[in-house]
Amino acid sequence: MNQNQKDVEAQLEAVSSFCSASAEEQAAPISGGEARDCALLIDRRALDRDCLARSLSEHDPSLNIVPVSSVDHWEGLDSDDTPSVIVLAIGGGSTYDATVRAHITSVVERFSDCPVVVIADTEDLCQMLKAIECGARGFIPSSVGIGVAAEAIALARAGGVFLPASNVLPMLEMIESAAKSASGPGDIFTPREAEVAEALRRGKANKIIAYELHLCQSTVKVHVRNIMKKLNATNRTEVAYKLLELMQ
Repeated sequence: MNQNQKDVEAQLEAVSSFCSASAEEQAAPISGGEARDCALLIDRRALDRDCLARSLSEHDPSLNIVPVSSVDHWEGLDSDDTPSVIVLAIGGGSTYDATVRAHITSVVERFSDCPVVVIADTEDLCQMLKAIECGARGFIPSSVGIGVAAEAIALARAGGVFLPASNVLPMLEMIESAAKSASGPGDIFTPREAEVAEALRRGKANKIIAYELHLCQSTVKVHVRNIMKKLNATNRTEVAYKLLELMQ
């Protein structure tokens, strides 16, 4: 046997010893047989499941990630680990689908003592809210980074509910804008200004408004100026037009 062959055999023996040691370490039971808290990752897609589990573990080594394909898979493991959070990946599934919602609800009911966080390939806020309605304590779009996902899981474990701010804030702005556009005259004018504004909308002159509301004409003029300023109008015609828009 020449030197090269001896070197190759030595390398193979070293690799074999390393693999045997690694296998023994993986098969070794937890010291003392004590149960540990774990984050149970449920995902039918094996590759996605294993990649996410590895990424979460590398980001936070203290996380004990247990990847499984289903609840039945988990129950078949007969593990001593106790889930403190369930991470349920639904992939491209949509919570508009009753079957997907039923799946989320069943997992929530099965693990009623710990929070369920849903991961999906969508940033649709309505879908997120439907998941929350099913009992989930968070929704993680698959477009976020692993750091955000880890923080969302930690928040759920601590008793919070996670929804990405980048999806929630635009909706809040839309709601606020809609509320402003739905405001009527009574929401932006004082009671007396609202009376004067209504008279302006009907095309009445200041003298008539003063008579009907028992005011001085100078007081009416002050109210008219305030109304024009609040409506950003330059004349009485524009005031009447904008008041009509407010009332529609």
